[in-house]
Amino acid sequence: MSSLLLRNAEVLVTMDAGRREIRGGGLYSEDNRIVAVGPADTLPETADEVIDMAGHVVLPGLVNTHHHMFQTLTRAVPAAQDAELFGWLKALYPIWARLTPEMIRVSTQTAMAELILSGCTTSSDHLYLYPNGCRLDDAIEAADAIGMRFHAARGAMSVGESKGGLPPDAVVEDEAAILAETRRLIERWHDPARLAMRRIVVAPCSPFTVSRELMRDSAALARAYGVGLHTHLAENENDVAYSRERFGMTPAEYAAELGWVGRDVWHAHCVKLDEAGIRLFGRTRTGVAHCPCSNMRLASGIAPVGRMRCEGVGVGLGVDGSASNDGAHMLGEARQALLLARVGFGPAAMTGREALEIATLGGAGVLNRDDIGALAPGMAADVVAFDLRGLETAGALHDPVAALVFCAPQRVAWSVINGRVVVREGHLTTLDTRLLAARHNALAADLVRDEAR
Repeated sequence: MSSLLLRNAEVLVTMDAGRREIRGGGLYSEDNRIVAVGPADTLPETADEVIDMAGHVVLPGLVNTHHHMFQTLTRAVPAAQDAELFGWLKALYPIWARLTPEMIRVSTQTAMAELILSGCTTSSDHLYLYPNGCRLDDAIEAADAIGMRFHAARGAMSVGESKGGLPPDAVVEDEAAILAETRRLIERWHDPARLAMRRIVVAPCSPFTVSRELMRDSAALARAYGVGLHTHLAENENDVAYSRERFGMTPAEYAAELGWVGRDVWHAHCVKLDEAGIRLFGRTRTGVAHCPCSNMRLASGIAPVGRMRCEGVGVGLGVDGSASNDGAHMLGEARQALLLARVGFGPAAMTGREALEIATLGGAGVLNRDDIGALAPGMAADVVAFDLRGLETAGALHDPVAALVFCAPQRVAWSVINGRVVVREGHLTTLDTRLLAARHNALAADLVRDEAR
């Protein structure tokens, strides 16, 4: 058994039932589980490793509920810089058709390194293209190596242009093969246990890329195995128009008809979720991944997050694809969530602490987990610490917790995932980020250059 003691924090933000913020607080964990949280005099005095958190805000690891990690290879591609969702996708589909297994592995680690260094300890990823022998296993093995808690979503596209869908026929799959592969992945990789490091999610890409039958069959498959369900929904006006024209109903109505509501379901974006859809999601406890940076980048609009939360909809944060956000900074995403809410709905629309809650507890709830998102005995030892002694927060220590959100986003100083220190004094301990970035850039150049030939 290994033990870890964090002590003497400027503030320890628990996100527990009482939302305690403990000045001078600390945390003691054994192996991968938190044993004690509180003031110094309530904690053990020794451990295998003791870390002084003076000058730091300590909080639960942030939870990313929506990403497309392969898209780190196509950041800022000129052809897709100034388009809305559908035009952006059409510009990038032919490039993504050249993905290789190595590209999946390297892009996954690049995205995860960026997330971890921003304070994220758990991430979902929605991989929905599998050309040239790519498999979800490539991403899972990459996650194991870097040490991130991972919800791997087996995405899929089955309706190409010839059948009225958006993607080219070359990147879609046979539906029977999709279901068989998803079944294999669940049986091979899914861990339902508490504190699990790896879970599999059933995740047809979107209503405009898969059939009604695949959506229904995927829901049945997921519930037979007890795993989560994820897709995109109501992302922009074109998305809603497609649903109304093709299915004769709103995106929320379509989701409900096919069994895509409930605690085991979360939908990405929901920017254009209507009032009836919000109430439906609230009644059924269906979750939403809010992706403010991507929604702004693609001019999709401002999601009604405040209304959702008032109706009981679980809301977490997602950085979304790194070709529609072009970054994956979870603390920065929390800041953008606050700012965008205020642009849309006024200065009281979201507080700094609400933004942090959505980024931690909110994300945990969306992923249907009760073992992450808070610092309390029995919870996973997923803990991050930000150093308040730098320029980013100079002059903001009147409220150190709010400073994390209101001030410029910074790199995490310490990160503990599953009881293991993966960031130490600002440096990732599990891989060499310079070597990773160099290989990633070479692969990205090959991917885009090949498409241009």
